[in-house]
Amino acid sequence: MRSVWNGSISFGLVSIPIKLFSGSEDRALDLDMLDSRDGARIRYKRVNENTGKEVEWKDIVKGYKKDDKYIVLEKQDFENANIKKSKTIDIEQFVMADEVSDVLFKKPYFIQPQKESGKSYALLRDALKETEKLGVATFVMRQKEHLALVGNYKDVLVLHIIRFEDEIRDTKELKVPKSKISKKEVDMAISLIDQYTEEFDFSKYKDIYNQQLLDIIESKSKGNVSKIEKFEPKPTEAKDLMAQLKASLEKRKKTAS
Repeated sequence: MRSVWNGSISFGLVSIPIKLFSGSEDRALDLDMLDSRDGARIRYKRVNENTGKEVEWKDIVKGYKKDDKYIVLEKQDFENANIKKSKTIDIEQFVMADEVSDVLFKKPYFIQPQKESGKSYALLRDALKETEKLGVATFVMRQKEHLALVGNYKDVLVLHIIRFEDEIRDTKELKVPKSKISKKEVDMAISLIDQYTEEFDFSKYKDIYNQQLLDIIESKSKGNVSKIEKFEPKPTEAKDLMAQLKASLEKRKKTAS
């Protein structure tokens, strides 16, 4: 794996030189865009809007438009905006892991210690594991400030990029009806949840969609046309709710026995 960021993690006066590695990968199939008329691949070019000519990557810079004029930013300008945050993941506080809403999480990165920082790395890892807490930190990567949580995953420190509060949309925009639910219905739903509750096994969940798509591609490559199976989800009517809950419980009991 190739590191995506080099710097340090700090908590209090303890500084740990580290490297960040992407902790996830995109499993989507690599599909190209084609012209439907002749099957030719679609290509994109970086074009100068004044001359219409293609521009090489080495000649491209970034700029900010101010008063109808662009201010060109050099690489050093981005680092100078906050040199410390460009080099340090500064843990500013610790929180209980269960206090953080799942909607905030965006992307994980694995943390590896550098040089002779193994002991201080292990100290932070073991302390977080023992207390079941996460470190809240901010840092700059790829010319953008990130809010992050530092925790554990399989005895490795992991940094989770999370969303800032203003990146989460207001739920008041959603139209959620207020329905009256009886205690009996809630108790039945809780029983169903209890029946389906078990220790989480990460390995039992696989991405089967990609394989199914590959099967279709293989079939089409042989000139076969797959028959389309129709599926329309049917919402459970309010009057049938208890009956469906009971049926679900019976079905679960039979599969569990």
